[in-house]
Amino acid sequence: GLGRALLKNLGFHLTKAQARVVSEVLNDLEKPVPMLRLVQGDVGSGKTIVAAFAAIRAAEQGCQSALMAPTELLAEQHFLNFSSWLVPLGIGVELITGQLPAKVQRERLQGVASGEASVVIGTHALFQEKVVFDQLALSIIDEQHRFGVHQRMALQHKAQNSQQPHQLVMTATPIPRTLTMALYADMDVSVIDELPKGRQPITTHTIEAAKRDQIIERVQAVLSQGQQAYWVCTLIEDSDEIDAESANHTHEQLSQKLGRYRIGLLHGRMKSDEKVAVMNAFKAREIDLLVATTVVEVGVDVPNATY
Repeated sequence: GLGRALLKNLGFHLTKAQARVVSEVLNDLEKPVPMLRLVQGDVGSGKTIVAAFAAIRAAEQGCQSALMAPTELLAEQHFLNFSSWLVPLGIGVELITGQLPAKVQRERLQGVASGEASVVIGTHALFQEKVVFDQLALSIIDEQHRFGVHQRMALQHKAQNSQQPHQLVMTATPIPRTLTMALYADMDVSVIDELPKGRQPITTHTIEAAKRDQIIERVQAVLSQGQQAYWVCTLIEDSDEIDAESANHTHEQLSQKLGRYRIGLLHGRMKSDEKVAVMNAFKAREIDLLVATTVVEVGVDVPNATY
């Protein structure tokens, strides 16, 4: 089927863990009861490719899948990935976000309603009443704790004849087993516990602000080896304006201290297409260090960014 065609086109082999989780998901899709599965795995472990195989299986049955991401930036990234994987197989992929001009939005919504778009990717804009599916059989939720159960259910109600679509939830957050049982008691859990070859495990360190210069030196060492890095400005106050100020300020400081490197900036007050352009430049290695607010999110896939 089309799943085999994707495997051939991918240019890489699935890890054992990815293959195991794909077959768990595909087995669920064969059952007469709706799937409820949580897929957990580190950034870069390949959760998205698992979702792609599920969407292909739905498309083969003449059904649609919806993939919902917490930010426009992530929705755009998913759209680029899914388009490159699925469009060559003849599967239509569409993107719906809140920022689209009215005419473009109308055209895309027509494609969703007619079933021409087999895979529909978007932000919470997918909840809008005007988003009507032809035959929604699978809802995929990325970083689900950002949405909450109510919104998860809202997407469920987009299916026709009050049929429950299959549900696949992806998270990079390691959730303790006891909490999993409380939050996701109704869900089967798959863990992708193996990183693809060449991917390094992610480690997090806390360093006091007084040692900022040491961090800058460490970043410089990483950049001098031709690798890329993120500098994420996190603030307790959740405000686009303050976030943007903080990122701008950090960007200025780092530009002074690391003048010979190309330093990019990404924050929530930028226009959607500006964000995408910056992210694409980072992926294309035209930016060495990306200063960003948490709008950058987990899941933005730049294997060469190691720090």
